[in-house]
Amino acid sequence: MPDRKLFILASTLITIGILASYSLSAYTTILFEVNQFHFIIRQILFGFLGIFIIWFLSTLDPDKWLHPIGLVLFIGSLGLMTIMPFLPESVVTEVGGAKRWIKIVGFSLAPVEFFKVGFIYFLAWSFSRKMGPHSGLGMGYEIKRFLPYGLIFIYALYIIADIQKDLGQSLVLGLTLLILLIFAGSSFRFFSIILALTFVAFIVLIIVKPHRIDRVLNWWSGAQNTVLDYFPAFMVMQLKTVNVNEGYQIGNSLNAIYNGGLVGSGYGSGSFKLGFLSEVHTDFILAGIAEETGFAGILVIVILFLMLIFRILRVSKRTDDDVIHFFSLGIALILTFAFIINAYGISGIIPIKGISVPLLSYGGSVMIASSVAIGMILMITKKVDMR
Repeated sequence: MPDRKLFILASTLITIGILASYSLSAYTTILFEVNQFHFIIRQILFGFLGIFIIWFLSTLDPDKWLHPIGLVLFIGSLGLMTIMPFLPESVVTEVGGAKRWIKIVGFSLAPVEFFKVGFIYFLAWSFSRKMGPHSGLGMGYEIKRFLPYGLIFIYALYIIADIQKDLGQSLVLGLTLLILLIFAGSSFRFFSIILALTFVAFIVLIIVKPHRIDRVLNWWSGAQNTVLDYFPAFMVMQLKTVNVNEGYQIGNSLNAIYNGGLVGSGYGSGSFKLGFLSEVHTDFILAGIAEETGFAGILVIVILFLMLIFRILRVSKRTDDDVIHFFSLGIALILTFAFIINAYGISGIIPIKGISVPLLSYGGSVMIASSVAIGMILMITKKVDMR
């Protein structure tokens, strides 16, 4: 039987996301002059579709269906991301000069969300066949066996970070790949080299785009006073920036969290959703929930999310199948990184990356892709003792 606890946890988080979308989208419906139930109806559809996908995938035979579903997600989404820049605007949605969404029957889906799941499966399947303990085989051998994955990641990085201008998703994939390398048996020396190269690559991707530099400077404007308290006095003047506008969104996000206090202002009673926080039901949903439910509400969400991640990690720990081990670990990592990057961003700890919260944020792409990932995990729990 599929793991019932994992199904209940995922369904509970989806339900919380639906309730939050209704409350937090109140001003957005007025701004876009749509029906007050516009976003909640769409999110209910996404939510029920997500729950159905989780249930349906859990009924399938993992020995028969896991491999083809994983490869179709990987190859199909990579192919879509490759051709999207050449498709007309009648087929793809362009925002800020980036084509990230494909229009499907009145909805828009982002292939990158599905690519993350497919890429994790591809790594899991390939690592199980070719990777293993280093055993002193030499740096040349490690580079040779890692090269195909590195080239695929660089290609995906080019499409996602440069063409689609989405550095946040690249960061999630890069961090996941690095950690999977450790569990796949890479030597510490090789891991350190890849980590350094990845860090340099992300720095380059930031400095070549002015809007990313502005985003980092805006973040630093708000964070510098706290950070520089730990630096010697002679360094403070060198690192302190002046005449940089503090991030408008971050300031309102922090005020919303502060206004929520311990138990919040009450469901539907938040004030910062009324035009102060744009897209509060999407990327800033945690800030909106924090204002209306307070620290207590966020604590409940964190506990539920941690329980979800631990159930997935239990699959990875208790299986003897390397593919299942790497895939479960990878899915746990991408969900965790997405949650942490979003939470840290809306808290001002790191620059905002535009990463949605899996299962909570409004939107069909992240909801359906996360549901597919959890459904695939539920499919393989039938082969794992989850007691």
